[in-house]
Amino acid sequence: MKMKDLKKIIKSKILDYGFDIIGFSKPKVEKKTQERYLEFLHKNFHGDMRWLERHFEKKVNPKKIWGKVETIVVIGLNYTPRKNPININNFKSKANISVYAQNEDYHTIIKEKLKKIQFWLANDMNIDSKIFVDTSPILEKYFAEKANIGWQGKHTNLVSKDFGSWLFLAEIFLPIKIYDYKKELNSCGSCVKCIDICPTQALLGDNIIDARKCISYLTIEHKGPIPFSLRRKIGNKVYGCDDCLSICPWNKFSKVTKEQKLLPKENSKSLLFFLKFNEEKFKKYFYNSPIKRIGWVRFLRNIIIASGNSKNKNLIKYLNIHLKSNNSLIRGASIWSLFQLVDDTKKEEIKNNILMKEKNQYVLFELKMLSQFF
Repeated sequence: MKMKDLKKIIKSKILDYGFDIIGFSKPKVEKKTQERYLEFLHKNFHGDMRWLERHFEKKVNPKKIWGKVETIVVIGLNYTPRKNPININNFKSKANISVYAQNEDYHTIIKEKLKKIQFWLANDMNIDSKIFVDTSPILEKYFAEKANIGWQGKHTNLVSKDFGSWLFLAEIFLPIKIYDYKKELNSCGSCVKCIDICPTQALLGDNIIDARKCISYLTIEHKGPIPFSLRRKIGNKVYGCDDCLSICPWNKFSKVTKEQKLLPKENSKSLLFFLKFNEEKFKKYFYNSPIKRIGWVRFLRNIIIASGNSKNKNLIKYLNIHLKSNNSLIRGASIWSLFQLVDDTKKEEIKNNILMKEKNQYVLFELKMLSQFF
């Protein structure tokens, strides 16, 4: 079968399974990209994400993942929401959760579709394959660009003329050669809206991000205390951040996702709603959500920091409860948030009570830092 005919058949079948865009790339990473990625690691812009160092060789050479790969099929699934999520920033007592995490886990949804395609390739086309959804060591956005899915915008995420910044990516490795020819796609021009809107100035321009400042990193990947200098800038965000995606002008061409399981649920929950959770309720509520992977402690840390930014004194009662937590990270975050909400006389009372009982050095450090500012 000719390559163009095989390409057409595979594209048609993938679209039939509910994906929105498909492209094909060679499994090679240009030297310039390898060097830029290595520089990113050397500058420690990846923060605690040490697996990016461990996976470097695989990321720059897909054949180290699967020796038979000759083609990377890059697939995009549109997850455009009904409404621009940037507006939730204004509701300080609401828990601001990234669009992609407001319904079912996209990993599961995409993996189920990919397994069906893999079965079809093996049984109908006699083609072996490997399937991947973004937890694998693959330079997804790089190969998506090579496959003409879109281009990497100044926020470092993929941008599509048809779907804006709202695309999930997945890959199928094939042992046969089917290529698209790379076109010049970058259409950001002089626009810097994504850079300007970033609350923590994590975007450094020239397609570079310092993940250590990124709110998505801080609320999802970072396991320890959120740095003092960034806490107020996080606002009401408790899982991820959509600001740089939401502001992209190319989103005006996007259409709401057809995948109902990816549509954000309406009526965002309040911070108070989650402050009342315990670990058991967290696991039950987020059982089929990507949020479950960060665990109860990190999620509660995020809720508590957002509560401190809310100016909502009705939350003080519940922060006081978490101040008695067995977990030092929770106690430390609770101190900070209480100091944002209570008056000066209460701060002195909180300080004295903690000094009488607290032994953990991190929690005492939080108290020491806060005591300098009141």
